[in-house]
Amino acid sequence: MLLFSSRRAARPVVATAFLAACALTVSACGSPEQQAGAADAPDTAGSARLTDATGTEVKVPAAPRRVVALSEMDLDSALALGVKPVGLTAGRGQHGAPAYLADEAKGIPVVGAVTGPDIEKVIRSRPDVILAGQTADAQVLAQLRKIAPTVVTIDRNKDWKKSLTLTGKALGKADRAGKFLATYDTEVAALKKDLGARATSKVSVARYSAKGTAVMQQGVFISDILKDLGFRRPGVQNQKGEGHSTPISDENLQQIDGDWLFLGTLSTTGPDAGLLDKLADKPAYRQLGAVRDKHVTMIDGSKWTSLGGAEAAVSTLDDIRKAMVK
Repeated sequence: MLLFSSRRAARPVVATAFLAACALTVSACGSPEQQAGAADAPDTAGSARLTDATGTEVKVPAAPRRVVALSEMDLDSALALGVKPVGLTAGRGQHGAPAYLADEAKGIPVVGAVTGPDIEKVIRSRPDVILAGQTADAQVLAQLRKIAPTVVTIDRNKDWKKSLTLTGKALGKADRAGKFLATYDTEVAALKKDLGARATSKVSVARYSAKGTAVMQQGVFISDILKDLGFRRPGVQNQKGEGHSTPISDENLQQIDGDWLFLGTLSTTGPDAGLLDKLADKPAYRQLGAVRDKHVTMIDGSKWTSLGGAEAAVSTLDDIRKAMVK
């Protein structure tokens, strides 16, 4: 038996009347809440200007105190920089934060889902900065910008390093972001050295769900991590996929094979509960070389096979070390 280690989608709400009121009078969305307590008041000592991932110039407080994170990567980056948001977007397949961030994100209200933010909930969070992830809907962005300075943090390549750097600027934590990236590079170099001959292994990453198996191709978070480590990838995993992951039928299950296989689900509860045990019973799975060699590692799919981020990156390095360094 395999052991796994490690929303309802919140609808975008067009709060037109509420937003219009906010735009017409500061008292509707600003001063009363800010005056309610000094701890909640945004820093007014200064501001900073930055260019976000869309090329838009945004003026943000020099030291934001109430940050809303509208993607898994934004939440990850903020926590890595020592900032606990006042609102978050539920992760893929999650009711709240991704499983690997659940403890750090405990108590943060959910203000949206992968499908988009709930504008009314964002307003109630009283943010002084909104980290908008990869939000591309012009109408949604316009609504968010009426609430607070809004920074699109994720570019078309979904590069977690660039996103962390930009988030560091948005949160007044640029130095901390730089130090984090330097530490990551050091850990990558150390792991490559400790892997020895296994550093040239062919590594496969797949996610299993009620819909079947999917492999992680190029252009996604985990593939960038594996590229940093210099690993080779099997078959279609060397190619850029059309979406976040590529479905594989049972007849083509050999495409997930490699010298080492990292396999997981987005959740161990709900529709995904027990799925890996079902996969283990499939003849095509038992015939995989990685299975015969006992080179299969069960992983947290919310960390490895979703949008990822800074904390996910260093935690993934730890997972690889535990699995492959002997």
